[in-house]
Amino acid sequence: MDITLDHCVIHVSDWERSGEFYARVLGAEIVPDKVGFGLRFGEQQLNCHGPGKTVEPVAKLPVMPGNSDLCFRWRGVIDGAIEHLKAQGVTVEMGPVPRIGALGRGLSVYFRDPDGSLLEFISYDV
Repeated sequence: MDITLDHCVIHVSDWERSGEFYARVLGAEIVPDKVGFGLRFGEQQLNCHGPGKTVEPVAKLPVMPGNSDLCFRWRGVIDGAIEHLKAQGVTVEMGPVPRIGALGRGLSVYFRDPDGSLLEFISYDV
């Protein structure tokens, strides 16, 4: 089998605030939808649910604002991720700490999106 992750879903409470954050801090491409948008990162996408958007089907317990945990690969040393977050006014909550991700061992830092979802940058360039 040749299976890769195509997209997953997060829920946002404020379209404008979340779009600005994900574009500025994570470099997401905003992909407009009838209501709201998706967030594209190369070949992967976060579809966003939020105010005014009804989608079927959804999970038995649909994702709500602030309850996602997502990890993004940082290309470069983890100190670069920390400097980037500080320059964007984003607080690093933890790290750098050793973690194991899709490519093996790396170093990670943790921070939050405007709704409180936990976000992680992992770097394998150690």
